[in-house]
Amino acid sequence: MDFTLLADLKGQLLESPVWDAARGCLFLCDIEGGLIHQIALDGRQMARWQMGDKVASLGLCDSGWLIVALSRSVVAFDPETGRRETVWDGFDEPATSRLNDGKVGPDGAFWVGSMDGRSERQPISRLYRVTDKGAAVVIDGGIEISNGLAWSADGKHMFLSDSRGPWIDLFDFDPVQGVPTNRRRIRDLDEATGRPDGGACDADGFYWSAGVSAGVINRFSPDGRLERHVPVPVPAPTMPCFCGPDLRKMAVTSHRLGNDNPLSGGLFVASAPVTGAPVARMKGV
Repeated sequence: MDFTLLADLKGQLLESPVWDAARGCLFLCDIEGGLIHQIALDGRQMARWQMGDKVASLGLCDSGWLIVALSRSVVAFDPETGRRETVWDGFDEPATSRLNDGKVGPDGAFWVGSMDGRSERQPISRLYRVTDKGAAVVIDGGIEISNGLAWSADGKHMFLSDSRGPWIDLFDFDPVQGVPTNRRRIRDLDEATGRPDGGACDADGFYWSAGVSAGVINRFSPDGRLERHVPVPVPAPTMPCFCGPDLRKMAVTSHRLGNDNPLSGGLFVASAPVTGAPVARMKGV
C-alpha cells in the first residue's frame, strides 16, 4: 500500500473518518480544532463546520444527519442545514475526562468510549451504548483511553482497544440486541509495534489498527496475529477508514501534536488490498 496526501488539512488531531456512500464523501473531525470536515475523494473540501467544542468522533445516521460525540455530550447534526439536537448529555465522569472514539454499531446504536485526560492516565474510563432516545448504558469500564471500535462485516464480532493499555480485545456481538459477550484479549502492544488508536475491519474479518506511536497501520487477524505492517508518511496516524464506491480505498487521518512533520495533520489515501466492511447507520436519527 502506498499512502499519498489527499487533503492537507493541517489538523491538530484529525480522527473518526467515515465514508458516506450516499453523498460520495468522507466526514472526519479535528478533535482539538472543534471541526467537522467533509472531503471528496479527489481531495476537495466540500464543507467544514466549527462546533464550538471538541469533536471526539462521529458516525452516520439513517436520516443523513451525523451523530457526533462532543467532549461531554452526544448530538445529532444536520450537515445540510447546520442544525443540531442533543441526544445525550448525561456524561458524569470527572471534569478531566472526555468522550473519545465512537462508531455506530450494527445494532443501530452509537457506541462511544471515554478517556482520562490527565497526563498520568488511570483506568477510569468507560464504553457507552447510546440510543436515539438518549438512553446510555455503560458497557464496560477500567479503560484509560477507549479506542479502536470496529465491527466485522457480519456484525458478529466487535473490536475494542485501549491506547494506553495498550491492548486490543475482541467480543462476540449480537447485532440485533447490541450485546457484546465473551471478551478476550487478542493482542498486547508496545510503542515500536504501534499503540492502537482508531480501527476498521475488512470484509475478511481482519482488523486494521492505526499504530499511532509507530507511523504504521497494522492488520491483525481475529486471533491477534500481526499479518501486515504498513508504513504511512507521517509519524502519528490516528484512524483508518475503508472508502470509495467499492470500499477498496483506505483513508487515514493523522495528528501533529508533538511532531513537526510538515504533512502531519493531513488526510491520506491508498488503494487497499482487500474490501472494507460497510459501516452501519444510526437508527431513529
